[in-house]
Amino acid sequence: MKNILIIEDNDDIREGTAEILELSGYHVSQANNGRTGVEMALQNVPDLILCDIMMPELDGYGVLYMLSKNPATYTVPFIFLTAKAERTDLRKGMEMGADDYLTKPFDDIELLNAIESRLAKQKKQEEHYGRTLNGLERLAAGNGKGMAELRQMISSRKMRQIKKKQILFYDGDEPQGVYIVLKGSIKTFKQASDGRELTTGIYKNDSFLGLHAILTDTPFTDTAEAVEHSTVCLLAKDAVMDLVNRHPDIGQEFFKILVDHIAEKEEQLLELAYNSVRKRLAQTILRISRQSTDPLNFKASREELASMAGIALETVSRNISDFKDEGIIEKKGGTIQILDIEKLIKMKN
Repeated sequence: MKNILIIEDNDDIREGTAEILELSGYHVSQANNGRTGVEMALQNVPDLILCDIMMPELDGYGVLYMLSKNPATYTVPFIFLTAKAERTDLRKGMEMGADDYLTKPFDDIELLNAIESRLAKQKKQEEHYGRTLNGLERLAAGNGKGMAELRQMISSRKMRQIKKKQILFYDGDEPQGVYIVLKGSIKTFKQASDGRELTTGIYKNDSFLGLHAILTDTPFTDTAEAVEHSTVCLLAKDAVMDLVNRHPDIGQEFFKILVDHIAEKEEQLLELAYNSVRKRLAQTILRISRQSTDPLNFKASREELASMAGIALETVSRNISDFKDEGIIEKKGGTIQILDIEKLIKMKN
């Protein structure tokens, strides 16, 4: 039987939520303030925590912070119960490691679905980490001890579920650490004063996101948004810098990744400055192809292509139709199939 800890100062909400969960087969523990909730969680580690934000003694952010510092409770799924839905509150909670939010008042189905979803995803955590760690083996080439520490750092982090269109961080935010994309796809973009977006990067499985900000100790210069439902983990800034300082070979590998990112952005700027829209679209398709598991068959919407190539959506649609007529690609829904990659590579300007 799964044990759920409810930390909520409102007696009616706490007891009503506990009743629903007990009727659904869960064992429930209750705390009427944050400080008591932390003590109970450390004494008997629950399978999942439901926690209000605004509470006496210690608020929900304080609870999450204290539990996230303890190895025994760090990976416990954490869902905030809140009547506040402002963007700043959501961002703060996600940056600190919260897994989900339930906005009060919520119904029985919302509550149970959120809990069942988090518990199911928790079971898959080791499988996700196993695949990711295997994909990072190239970092082991220099210093085995440094790689061992990196692997331990990653495996001890909590997975964070990011919904499609959800913002991971904004341009100008101070970085909390380095993100690793375990599953899905995250894009970074810059937004012009007229509202147009220019995609500056696409990050898929095993990609490091935010290295530039961490290594240069500067705010983020892009906004990061999930292209699809994704899973990420966050390596804390202090821990990453400590690892880099103690193991220079790991730092060198991080810098290689950073250099690759910079080179891709320079290539994109040159394309925007000198290439025709037709060639820019071809280069954009090739760039997405190189980052895909199947380079000849991958997902890319017209909106994504327009944002990455810096051209109008109507122009993308027109050129996609031309490419299809010329037998270069096939596009069905959001999937692109490359039929003649040589023609894309040798596209005239």
